[in-house]
Amino acid sequence: MADVIKTATRDAYGKALVELGQKNDKVIVFDADLAAATKTGMFKKEFPERFIDCGIAEGNMMGVAAGMATAGYTVFASSFAMFAAGRAFEQVRNTIGYPHINVKIGATHAGISVGEDGASHQCCEDIALMRTIPGMTIINPADDIEARLAVMAAAEMDGPVYMRFGRLAVPRIFDENYKFEIGKGVYLREGKDVTIIATGLMVERALQAAEQLKAEGIDAAVINMATIKPIDRDIIVDAAKKTGAIVTAEEHSVIGGLGEAVAGVVAETTPVPVLRVGVEDTFGKSGPALELLEIFGLNAENICAKAKQAIENKQ
Repeated sequence: MADVIKTATRDAYGKALVELGQKNDKVIVFDADLAAATKTGMFKKEFPERFIDCGIAEGNMMGVAAGMATAGYTVFASSFAMFAAGRAFEQVRNTIGYPHINVKIGATHAGISVGEDGASHQCCEDIALMRTIPGMTIINPADDIEARLAVMAAAEMDGPVYMRFGRLAVPRIFDENYKFEIGKGVYLREGKDVTIIATGLMVERALQAAEQLKAEGIDAAVINMATIKPIDRDIIVDAAKKTGAIVTAEEHSVIGGLGEAVAGVVAETTPVPVLRVGVEDTFGKSGPALELLEIFGLNAENICAKAKQAIENKQ
């Protein structure tokens, strides 16, 4: 068996920026003194004249990025999710979101898998924050292939985009033939008993859970939902009709994230049981990333348990 390729989505982000820069001299990148960590340093090395380090001043960075975008540039502004979505929220809302400015936010180091950096940096609230901004597109890729395609798609569309990338190296799920489309979920596996809708690094764990459930005679469908907003309502309704039970899985708070977005669609269209796997109403803690994912129940075993409960709830 070939070795599983593992790459952090932030690495794919950095490489994609370089690729875009080679194709378009209007692409410029901003960072807030974290270029080595966010991987925008790759772009800086290739195109130093189109890279601006704004220092530890994320709000100012968002304002400058908005200004450059109005001058016709394709602008990517990067920092850790905690700072890009949290510290700079007002500027993202009022300077980018309200006038619908064409700025792409590359937020890295999202979620519990930041690991040893601890609760202050483990942003599990960013999707919830960005979902409240009208017109904001939110993309949370599952692997490096999807991350690259998400960056390319974001560059092509008009309007603000929040892209969420991770620190932890994750297994490759897709191949080079994968077609990514903003606003569309994708069935990775068909099933008739329950549907698992996952995003980000939880997609791989959803596939693991489906295999474990299969061994117990439960047929689980798996959907990759890379775009959190606009959410793919059609595929959610389809899943609800086909299986009658849904479990969502995300490396984000269960408050305000994928689970609530899916539950909202289901409640309005096709009421079925919806159970959520994610970070409960709590802060993170410092520790090795893989251990933390287990501690916070972001694993296949918890998805399986929720799937069985969802099936019971529909009977």
